[in-house]
Amino acid sequence: MRKKLEILTSGFSNIIRSSVIWATLDAACRMVPSIIAFYGILELFEAFRNERRLDLNRFAILAVCSVIWFLVQMIVSAFAYDKAYLAAYDVSAKGRIALADHLRKLPLGYLEKRNPGDLTTMVLGDYAYVETAISHIVPQGIAAFIVLVITGLGLMFLDWRMTVSLYAMLPLTILCVKLSNRLMVKLGGNHVAAKVASTSRLQEYLFGIKDIKAYSLGGTKFSNLDNAFNHLRKESIKLEGILGPVVMTAISVLKMGFSLVVFTGSYFLIGGKMDVVIFLVFIVVATRVYDPFTLLLMNYTEMKYAMISAERIMEIRQQDPVTGSFRVDNAAFIEFKDVKFSYQDTPTLDGINLTIKPQSLTALVGPSGSGKSTIVKLIARFYEVDEGQITLSGLNLQNIDPEDLYAHISMVFQDVYLFNDTIINNIRIGNQGASDHEIYEAAKKAQCHDFIMALPNGYETKVGEGGSTLSGGEKQRLSIARAFLKNAEIILLDEATASLDLENEAAVQRAIGMLVQEKTVIVIAHRLNTIMHADHIAVLQEGRIVSQGTHEFLYESCELYHHLVDMQNEAKQWKFQ
Repeated sequence: MRKKLEILTSGFSNIIRSSVIWATLDAACRMVPSIIAFYGILELFEAFRNERRLDLNRFAILAVCSVIWFLVQMIVSAFAYDKAYLAAYDVSAKGRIALADHLRKLPLGYLEKRNPGDLTTMVLGDYAYVETAISHIVPQGIAAFIVLVITGLGLMFLDWRMTVSLYAMLPLTILCVKLSNRLMVKLGGNHVAAKVASTSRLQEYLFGIKDIKAYSLGGTKFSNLDNAFNHLRKESIKLEGILGPVVMTAISVLKMGFSLVVFTGSYFLIGGKMDVVIFLVFIVVATRVYDPFTLLLMNYTEMKYAMISAERIMEIRQQDPVTGSFRVDNAAFIEFKDVKFSYQDTPTLDGINLTIKPQSLTALVGPSGSGKSTIVKLIARFYEVDEGQITLSGLNLQNIDPEDLYAHISMVFQDVYLFNDTIINNIRIGNQGASDHEIYEAAKKAQCHDFIMALPNGYETKVGEGGSTLSGGEKQRLSIARAFLKNAEIILLDEATASLDLENEAAVQRAIGMLVQEKTVIVIAHRLNTIMHADHIAVLQEGRIVSQGTHEFLYESCELYHHLVDMQNEAKQWKFQ
């Protein structure tokens, strides 16, 4: 039980302790009106049996007690309600933050293997089910169990035979639920899978909406999305249509305990083996004692569903993050030693040996799919090598604290992502402690101060999701401003001008020229004329370095490099006839 609670709360089970206590008090308090009613019935019975008048004073006292207890019940219920929701929101918030922080520390390779819709469903949908379980089902379930046990122990002192009859159907009810467990898990798992698939297809549809419009593919023609939603509908109907009758059957079996109490009590009462007062006690108790457990049964399927969601979250939380304990004072040599790497069992790099000297410009060139981007991502430790090692200042990259490693690296890639926030906050990502003045200076160096000031709200202008309100060149320059602000020793540069127009290319090139001064720069070169003066050029083909050296040396000695340069020179001469 404790292990399941730890899974459900993502390790924050201590937070829900107070909500469980208040839920138990609330459930116990709900039994008190039945006790007051019992004393009222007892007074009626005693007056009838002894042929005396009713004691109106006693009824008055019971009436006052009822009013007082009604107020107490409202207060306790309010506290239980608040504690349950506060605990649920607290666990949910801390759990989501912990999950997001853990995702940040996982290797990029692991995240790329996961379906994006799966992660979206987990962070948003799965935690919603967990939140409901923590706010309602868990406190009420534990409270129901405690009330049943305490009530049972108390009734045993009155009459053990009637107590046994009161709880006789409970084991059978639990057996019914246990027998349906496998069915619940299967249907719940299928429903979660259908939700993940529909979320993924919806994301695919939204991201590809431009192509859908361009090729006149209406929404009704998008069969993948249509099939995913139809499958989700079928799985939802199965989940509700099959499990509903199962739960109602279990509740009916449980409620048969009341009939058993009546039959058993009547038998003993007729035989003179039981006092009528004891019989009345059990009749009154039997009308209320099943209520908490009935509520638990009604929520049981939702609880199982929440457990499936919690286990999915915990499966991510148990993945080993990128770790390391060593720190680097000054980022010096970067060295690849017989490095091999595969993407999902597809060989990508095979025996890479490369030395990158401090404060030098090293260019990676080669055909598409040759492994250029992979080398850069391995330096950033987005992935871990399969064989060999990468060292920074003589330390194995896998032994360096990831946070310390990232402090020494700035990355400027073609695909720039900007958050739906102001320009100044997007630049400040490069250095959270930077002053506004430092941000303005970084923007000026990155050639973006002028266009920012031309915007309606200047640096306070919001850029939209992903930077949707800005052009490609403007986003690139903001990315370079981040790198200026960070001022790291190592710059990883996926040639940011490859897809820009001439005006933006010139601005970005000037910004990059200032950025890389006195830095260690590794650039993925698409336009070879931009790296002719590089200190070192590595030519890659099919995951291997086929040659390396200066531009002059490679143009004379490396057939592939010579061919790539000539192809680009010919492309410059191409024009429409």
